[in-house]
Amino acid sequence: MRTGSEPTQARSPLRARLALTVFGLAWAFGGMAIFLATGHPGWVAVFAAIALVASVDLLVIVHHLHQGPHYQPGRDVPPYWPVDRDIPPYRRSGRDRSRWPR
Repeated sequence: MRTGSEPTQARSPLRARLALTVFGLAWAFGGMAIFLATGHPGWVAVFAAIALVASVDLLVIVHHLHQGPHYQPGRDVPPYWPVDRDIPPYRRSGRDRSRWPR
């Protein structure tokens, strides 16, 4: 939902998130291998859980990258109901006061 204060061409940093997820997945597999070699099954399970979460995150990121950019409504489409002009300024909340014409 647009609030009107964000940039109109803003994009989510999916590629940075993808790189961090791949980095975390590599470390999780490395940790699993090291603790498997040293005979610590509890730590292997911890790193396996981290690898599972990172794998699910990787699938979500790839799905979002394949979707491409989404439609963003223009400035003429407000994300809220327009302010009722019949309410005097002293009766409205502080958040609504900023939308009142000066």
